[in-house]
Amino acid sequence: MTKTDLYTLIENVQPNICQIAAYRGGKKVYSDEWNRYKPDDCTHVMSATKSIVALLIGIAIDQGLIKSIDDKVLAYFPDYSVKRGEKTIYDITIKHLLTMRAPYKCKGDPWTKVCTSEDWTKASLDFLGGRKGLTNEFNYQTVCLHILTGLLYQASKMATVDYANKYLFEPIRIKNRTHYYAKTAEEHKHFTLCKEPKEGVWFGDPMQIATPGYGLCLSAEDKVLDVLIEQAMKQVDAAKEIPGFHMIEKLGSGGMGHVWLVEETKTGQRMALKLMRAWETANETQQDLFLREAHYACQLDHKNIVRHYECGQSGDK
Repeated sequence: MTKTDLYTLIENVQPNICQIAAYRGGKKVYSDEWNRYKPDDCTHVMSATKSIVALLIGIAIDQGLIKSIDDKVLAYFPDYSVKRGEKTIYDITIKHLLTMRAPYKCKGDPWTKVCTSEDWTKASLDFLGGRKGLTNEFNYQTVCLHILTGLLYQASKMATVDYANKYLFEPIRIKNRTHYYAKTAEEHKHFTLCKEPKEGVWFGDPMQIATPGYGLCLSAEDKVLDVLIEQAMKQVDAAKEIPGFHMIEKLGSGGMGHVWLVEETKTGQRMALKLMRAWETANETQQDLFLREAHYACQLDHKNIVRHYECGQSGDK
C-alpha cells in the first residue's frame, strides 16, 4: 500500500482514524495524523480501556494486593449491604467480571442510575447478581464494570489513575494520565462521543475511581501493548541469565517476587529460586527485607518448612 492509497482508504472508508504510528525494531518508521490531530493529542479509546484495567488487576495480583481472580467480589467490599433476597452476588468472582460472565439485574447498561449516583461502585454493586444465578453466559457490560476499579481501590487504597501511573504507565515510559470528572450529563456525553482531540486523561467518578469500561485517552505514540510485550520478553530473558542456574519454568508470584523452578548447572539438582521484581530491586528498604527474610529462613531446619540454601545478588537481581 502506498501513502496515497492509505490516505484514500482513510478518507473514504475509515474517516474515524485520527493517528497512526508504525514501529519496526523499536524505532518509529512512519506516523501521521488526520482530523486536526497533532502527534501528542490523545483520543478516547473507548472499550479498549477494559484491556488496560485487566492489566492493572494482573499487576495487583502480582503485587499480592489481590490474591486471585477466583476471589469473591464481595470479599473486597466488607461494608457493602447486600439487598434483601439477593443470593447470587455472594458467588460472583473477579474472573466473572473480567470475562463478562457476571450476571446483572438490568438489561443493557444502567448509565443514568450509576452515573448520577454519588458512589458509582456501590450503584454498580446494586445491579450485580439476580435470580437466574450464575449461568456462565456472556453478558457484555460497560458501566457496571465500575466494580473492578472500585475493587482495585479497595485493594490498593490508591486512585485508579495514580495506581496506573505508578505501576503501568511510568515503568513503560508513557506519560502520566490525570483524572477527569464530568459534572453534567451533557459534559459526560460530549466526552464519550466527541471525536475531537483530548488531553491525557482518564474519565472517572467523583471519588477519583476511573471508569474501567471506557474513559481512557491515549495517543498513537502510547504504544502500550508493544512496550508491554517488549518489557515482558526482557524480564523473561533476564530471568534466564542467573549465573549457575538453568531456569525451567515460573512456578508463581507473591507479594515481593517470582518463584522459578531451576536446575543448578553444576549438580543438576532442581530447586526453587525466588527473584525480586524489577520495581522492588530499586527500593533499598525492600531489598533489605528480602535479604533479611532469606537470612532467617536459612537458619530454619524442619520437615514442614522449605529448606533455604543461600541468597545473594546477581547484577540488578
